[in-house]
Amino acid sequence: MTIRLGLGLPQMRQYSPGQDVPDVARTAERIGYDSLWVFERTLFPEPATQGLYGVEGLPWPDHYRNVADPLVTLTLAAAATERAELGSSVLVAPLHLPFQLARTLATLDAASGGRVIAGFGTGWSLDEYAASGVRPFEERGAVLDETIEVCRAVWGPDPVVHDGPISKIASAVVGPKPARPIPILLAGGNGRAWRRLVDHADGWLPAGMGAERLAAQWGRLREMAEERGRTQPIRTVLRVNLEPRAKPYDGADRRPFQGDMEQILEDLAEHAALGLDEMLVDLQTTSRDAQELKDVAAEVFERARAAGI
Repeated sequence: MTIRLGLGLPQMRQYSPGQDVPDVARTAERIGYDSLWVFERTLFPEPATQGLYGVEGLPWPDHYRNVADPLVTLTLAAAATERAELGSSVLVAPLHLPFQLARTLATLDAASGGRVIAGFGTGWSLDEYAASGVRPFEERGAVLDETIEVCRAVWGPDPVVHDGPISKIASAVVGPKPARPIPILLAGGNGRAWRRLVDHADGWLPAGMGAERLAAQWGRLREMAEERGRTQPIRTVLRVNLEPRAKPYDGADRRPFQGDMEQILEDLAEHAALGLDEMLVDLQTTSRDAQELKDVAAEVFERARAAGI
């Protein structure tokens, strides 16, 4: 059985959201992609007060200067498509009020006929938290915990009741309801993040880090799930940021998914063999415009399927 393939939607400044998002979404669905994805970056601090991912001295990439809102982007894609799932990898949940986020996702799922995948993470940017964090950065894990609780409550049967530090719903009818239970997938590498995932989420959103390292993490996560008595399968959607080149990348420092199409296909095959459910390929950082993104997306899909991926 071939792995499901998803495509990252165009959110960066070389694209026109109103024109390019519906166009790319329709084209991706026609090509055969199973899902369409967004990510969240709310601002670009200048000068930087913190390195990328919180790593001192690591610069923020220039393409983070202008990233379209993920929920608006998904709404545009939903209106232009009929079949493809609509996911986030990831929404930084603690930058959103839990009740409002739950209602927005429920409305989008109802409007799209049950196609939303809620991918959440805690984020890492102190500047983003200063601008719009629900609680201080140090409390981000607790906010994510409550966000999951509020989503489950709001998406469930009425009357909705929740009593938490952020949201207090005494007893209320809250609608519209999603068309079906929205799966919650979480990013994260280990420890507390994995315990939250195993105990409260439906799946995992790893990043393309190399097949050997990913296999080790996937194995440890499954071990934790077994130890904690989880019987429900963990849905896995791997994000891979492709950097296609016309010629092979010969350097010893080649990163996974960087190089010519043959090298990229080898990396895709190696990761697909790990038994993951889906791979989300994102091409928007290296594409000059929507047409190039669509052309490369078509080539990746067709060659991956021809190779049995």
